Amino acid sequence: MNELKILEKLDRIETIVRAHKTVLTFDYTGISRNYMYKLTARGKIPFSKPKGKLIFFSREKLDDWLLNNSHSSKEEIRGQAVEYAFRNKRF
Repeated sequence: MNELKILEKLDRIETIVRAHKTVLTFDYTGISRNYMYKLTARGKIPFSKPKGKLIFFSREKLDDWLLNNSHSSKEEIRGQAVEYAFRNKRF
């Protein structure tokens, strides 16, 4: 195997390993490190600081936080409106 193929396989392995981690550092969200520090300092995002230095995040809590303020698509809103109208018919 040449060096390029080995590096490509190593890259894929690292990606797989990262995908299955449950404790994360800053890179998971795509949010800048600086902004993540601000969010943790303000208590806006759940995090852990086990030894008082490094900051870690639970994948589950971070996913919940990232999806916290979700917005419905127009199709979902239309479907909910139709469903509401059928449930609350007035004769």
